[in-house]
Amino acid sequence: MKKMNIAVLVSGGVDSSVALRLLRDQGHTVTAFYLKIWLEDELSYLADCPWQQDLSYVRAVCDQLAVPLEVVSLQQEYHDYVVKYTIEQVKLGNTPNPDILCNKLIKFGFFMTQCGHAYDKVATGHYAQVVEGANGHVVLRLAPDAIKDQTYFLSQLSQAQLQRVLFPIGHLTKDQVRALAYVYDLPTKDRKDSQGICFLGNFKFRDFVRAYAGEQQGPLIELETGKQVGMHNGFWFYTIGQRQGLGLSGGPWYVARKDTKTNTVFISREYYDTGKQRNWCRVQQCNWINEVDWHSARMHVKLRHGPQAHECTIARNADGSVDVQLMHQDQGIAPGQFAVFYDGDRCLGGGVITEWDALSLNR
Repeated sequence: MKKMNIAVLVSGGVDSSVALRLLRDQGHTVTAFYLKIWLEDELSYLADCPWQQDLSYVRAVCDQLAVPLEVVSLQQEYHDYVVKYTIEQVKLGNTPNPDILCNKLIKFGFFMTQCGHAYDKVATGHYAQVVEGANGHVVLRLAPDAIKDQTYFLSQLSQAQLQRVLFPIGHLTKDQVRALAYVYDLPTKDRKDSQGICFLGNFKFRDFVRAYAGEQQGPLIELETGKQVGMHNGFWFYTIGQRQGLGLSGGPWYVARKDTKTNTVFISREYYDTGKQRNWCRVQQCNWINEVDWHSARMHVKLRHGPQAHECTIARNADGSVDVQLMHQDQGIAPGQFAVFYDGDRCLGGGVITEWDALSLNR
């Protein structure tokens, strides 16, 4: 690989720290960038915002590696393009994924435009692989670590964006990355992985939703009988297939559907009954990284981040949406979620689920 001038996005975690070290050791000229997107001004009353601690780890790593560091604030852009979208979708009863938009619009969007354009490549600590394909295009491939693979979160990137990125640890497993951090004695070697949504830090998503949408009591209705079995504080706190947080005995109970007009949440103990079909959905706003062979459109789809992928067939509609037929049931299909398609280890792209079965029509 030729020596390049690379902008490396660092978060204060072990993954981006190892990515920075690897690129430096390969002889590239690297500059570290920390993106400040925390909402500490708006949500400081919910919890201590961790960005200062993250930045202290970033500084320690950069000092150890003698790498220059720049801090870039994209808080306003994040609020305008990601946070507002998230709240709008939640109020509609949908299940948004702000991390996907963060990658598309912030890390590889506004940052690319404002800073990254001055560099040959922009690198991150994502678990994914970008390899050269045919006709000058690149292909987004799965990481070998199926649990940590992050192609789901990168599925909305364009071909042009992917041609500008590097994922230095994408060929490694998490255990290998952690081991390298110990070999390099990086200050982040013992830091735990972040589990939250990127702009919330230590905030719980439920608290974030409550801050913007408030609370409004409504009934919990058993789907099969129509019997009220409890109360809830707002349909926007629940997603289809959810099991945790219902606070009811005699379960397990699952969220089966929501009526946003009446603020009603329908739940079921028989939600995973094989007689209840959950094997179809319609996906819109599709982004395709590579061309799809629509004459042989049998592939796999992920309906959420994680290793599980369903075998499926897809059919393209005249308006650009696709109808997805799953080979197996998935009771957690929810409007607003992203469906991401794979052909073997290639991530083809994906879009937003807008319909999922007859129950969704009047949710």
